[in-house]
Formats: sequence, structure tokens, C-alpha cells
Amino acid sequence: MNIQDIHNLFLQCKSVSIDTRKIETNSMFFAIKGENFDANTFAKQALDLGALFVVIDNASYFIDERTVLVENSLETLQELASFHRTYLNLPVVALTGSNGKTTTKELINVVLSKKFKTKATIGNLNNHIGVPLTLLSFTKDTQIGIVEMGANHKKEIEFLCEIAQPDYGYITNFGKAHLEGFGGVEGVIQGKSEMYKYLAEHDKTVFVNLEDPIQVEKSKEIKRFTFGIKKNEANVRINTIEANPFVVIEYEEFVVNSNLIGLYNANNINAAVAIGIYFNVGNNDIKAAIESYTPDNNRSQLLKKGTNQIILDAYNANPSSMAVAIANFIQLDNSKKIMILGDMFELGNESSQEHKIIVDSVIGQNQSVCYLIGKDFYAHRISNENVFFFETFDAFADYLKTIKFNDNTILIKGSRGMALERTLEYI
Repeated sequence: MNIQDIHNLFLQCKSVSIDTRKIETNSMFFAIKGENFDANTFAKQALDLGALFVVIDNASYFIDERTVLVENSLETLQELASFHRTYLNLPVVALTGSNGKTTTKELINVVLSKKFKTKATIGNLNNHIGVPLTLLSFTKDTQIGIVEMGANHKKEIEFLCEIAQPDYGYITNFGKAHLEGFGGVEGVIQGKSEMYKYLAEHDKTVFVNLEDPIQVEKSKEIKRFTFGIKKNEANVRINTIEANPFVVIEYEEFVVNSNLIGLYNANNINAAVAIGIYFNVGNNDIKAAIESYTPDNNRSQLLKKGTNQIILDAYNANPSSMAVAIANFIQLDNSKKIMILGDMFELGNESSQEHKIIVDSVIGQNQSVCYLIGKDFYAHRISNENVFFFETFDAFADYLKTIKFNDNTILIKGSRGMALERTLEYI
């Protein structure tokens, strides 16, 4: 069966599923093998639960005419997504970067949805499976598609761009994330810039932050729409940015009072505003969209716990995002401040050095008490009256049971694997 025939079957379905635990009636189920399981074994269960068709790559599990047998289910999912994207022929905005992808994607979506019927990546389904699933969620009613792309090694963004065929692209930044897979910061820049290469080769448009010299340099041969602070050459000029703690940005024609915390979120907002202006969304609608957006899922959330104000940013962390979060937190006007920071993962050979840099930065300031949690921070422990080290979260939790925080502003940040949101149980 060729991909067009499979696409015809797909058009009869309501959705696509890869997990029988979340299957929907009248969906198309793809049996994608995992490291520890063969999803072909779930094909009959998928049909029993309401799937209209199942795509398998092991003939032993063929059931009846509702079964589509292919060479490789994952590759077929990816090929189908690319075919469907071409079939719909709608504008696609893609974004990648080291930090801020998901927040920026959400902001772009709320802005563009003021004028268009949009569909965007759900959560952070941004890899070789998530991007195809996003594309297959687009319908003939979708006017603009927004696709987040994540990567932890070179050639991944190139591959995702070949599937999604974006018309527009934005790279949030080039930071110290997934250093292990990329082989260092230069590898990160090369890997993320694969989006620029695709856009240049296909005569497409890129959105560029003129405050980022790497973005400016890497995009100079591409059609671009720009934003910058007090830069006459920028398509969208920004007059002022403040964050104490919420980000307030003054543009030439309007002011945005956001619900996002920290200067590191300013560029996420600026990108969404620039993209909204490019697509002729009205200024009042852009302002209303940004101001209506409230972060969730442990991303820069402002919470109240007892008498304490908490900035919960525990969804993820890398050296770049950690450094800007600390710098922003230190400059806040609050008198009693506490930082609770967890280990950063996927840094490879750079891990020890990058954790030491963070340790040195918090030891070198006296505006905040700091608790560093995890074996990588603990390896650089040093005696300091304002900085305390805990090798495990359990050790930190035991300590929290002995003290009481009152009237503090508290930053909680760490990699996802640290699950530092657990701290809230003890405050």
C-alpha cells in the first residue's frame, strides 16, 4: 500500500494514536516499537478499543482488512505526516532553540489564534514522533500550523524540517543545552542552525532577534523579519523592558503587561509579538493575547504558599537558563530571597565545569540564601554562610522538615529529573 492510499485511510479517521492507553474511537493506531516492547502486540487491542485502522510492521500480527502492513511503522508515520502537510498546503511556523521553545510556541499560538484558526504542538511533543503527530493533527480548517522542534544531536532539526517543511522559522537562542549529544556549544549552534539552512534553501522567512549576534550572523542570507530594542532597522522596535517580577514591555504603539516572570521571558514575548505583527494581527489583539497567557506545568509559575511567594521553574534547566534565572532573581527588589536549585542533566563532559560555574555565581552574591541539590552540585560543595549543599532531594527534604520559611520570595529551578516541585510539599 503506497502512502497516498494510507493517507486516504487516515482521512477517514478522527485522530492518530501510538498508545492504546490513550486511544480514541475512529483513530489510526501506529504500532511503533520501543526499547522494551513491540507495539505490534497491541494492534488487536487498539481495534477492540475503537481504532478504525492499525498500522503494523510485523506480519505475524495481521488481523483483517483494517490492518495496514508496512516495512517500518515509525517511518510510515513520518512519511504520512509529510504527505499530509503537503496535502493541506497551509503556512507552517516552526521554532527551535535551547531555552523557551514551549513558552514561545504557546505565546505565538495565543497571538495568531486571535485572527486565524491555529493548531500547535501539544505540550513538548517536539521530537521525531511528536512533530509527525502534530502535523497529523492539522485539518482543512487549520489556517496556520505551529510546530515546536526539539533536538539533542546534530541533523535532528534538519530531519524534522524535511518532514514539516516550514514556511517560517524562529530560533529562540543558542544555549548550553544537551551538550552531551551536540558535543559542546558549537555543536548546539550548528544543530539549531539547521533550521536556517532549510529556510534559506527553500527561500522561506525567518524571525530574528537583533539582540542575539549569533541569530543575526546565521540568518544574514535569509529573508527575515526582525525585532530589537531601540534599533531603527528592526521591523518591530522595543522601547523598554522591565521585570520585577512580571515582564512589562513597551513597544512603539502599545504596552504589554504580561503574567510571565523574568527578563529571560522577554524575548519569548517579543518573538510572539513580532510574528503577530507580521501576520497582521491587530495591536489590541496582540496585547490582549499576551496578557491573557498564564504559564503552567512548572514553567515560571508564580505561586503563593503560606506567606511565601514562589517562582516555580522546575520543568527543565541547563546552564544558560539557570544563569539567566539566577541573574533575574538576584535583581528583584524583594528583601528576603531564597534560591533552591537542582542539578542540570545531559551535559556530558561539560557537566562538572558547568555546575561549578553556577556554584561560583551563587557564592559570589549575598542577596539570596541558596540551596543546591544533587550530586553534581554537591561535588563542588564549599563552606559558605549563604549557600548550602544537599547530595539528594531526600536529604534536602529532611532539612526542610526542621525549618520554617516565612515572607520569602523563593526561586525553584532544576532539570526535570530532579522534580523539584516536590519542594512545595515542605514549604
